[in-house]
Amino acid sequence: MKKFLAVMFIFTAITAVTVYAFNVTPVRADTDYLRIHVRANSNEQIDQSVKYIVKDEVVKFITPYAAQCTDKQKAVELVKSILPEIEKVCDRTLKAHGFGYTSKADVRAEEFPTRVYGDLTLESGIYDALIIELGTGTGDNWWCVIYPPLCFTSGTAEVKYRSAIMEIINKFLNK
Repeated sequence: MKKFLAVMFIFTAITAVTVYAFNVTPVRADTDYLRIHVRANSNEQIDQSVKYIVKDEVVKFITPYAAQCTDKQKAVELVKSILPEIEKVCDRTLKAHGFGYTSKADVRAEEFPTRVYGDLTLESGIYDALIIELGTGTGDNWWCVIYPPLCFTSGTAEVKYRSAIMEIINKFLNK
């Protein structure tokens, strides 16, 4: 009987979390983060490969600017002011590697899932972000944080994913 009740509880919890997840409207994240998204032209291996090359060049270009920013608003203003230069860096890199498509860069609010960088957790929500679309921008993306300059330092952080359902189950099972 206890096993039956435990299974029913877990089933109910999973159902509740699923229903809640599909009925929740994303909220604007209450943070001082400016994120970055580099979206590949497609999921073809060649487009995914050049996405990382472009990302490296963009990070190199933005790093000295990001180091000057003392708050998120200054970071947003600065990135908006250099959007044409960011596109030039991307387009020059794409052309140097034989690609005929170009890029488009913009700063806008976008929805992001929860991400963990070491001890820092960025909850899911809507964040301001530099969005760089390579070609159609329909492929998988690379993302990180410009301000504070999490991705624009010499260190790298490991990304960990969380599962709300597993957290509930582990809590229930006292793990």
